[in-house]
Amino acid sequence: MKYEVVVAKDAQDQFGRLDGRWRSRLKQEMREHLEQQPKRESRSRIKRLLGLRQPQYRLRVDDLRVFYDVNDQMNRVEVLGFVNKADTPEWLQIHGVPE
Repeated sequence: MKYEVVVAKDAQDQFGRLDGRWRSRLKQEMREHLEQQPKRESRSRIKRLLGLRQPQYRLRVDDLRVFYDVNDQMNRVEVLGFVNKADTPEWLQIHGVPE
């Protein structure tokens, strides 16, 4: 089952500020992982975030993290942010919604 990947407005702004090589790499990784099996957890690539209602998951792409939610009823993935690894705790504190 293929999921539709939608990028939130704030995430679009973050994406636009990235270097072209990063944007290309992120598009490829999102197509590969988020369109097909966005909830398939792995040791290093996709993790379910514990203690948060939003974002639900993160995708690791080198030093960048893609935070997203999955809506199975609509077959939709909403990307909420593209964040450098070092900035992840601060971003989650500001944008994360606890359970």
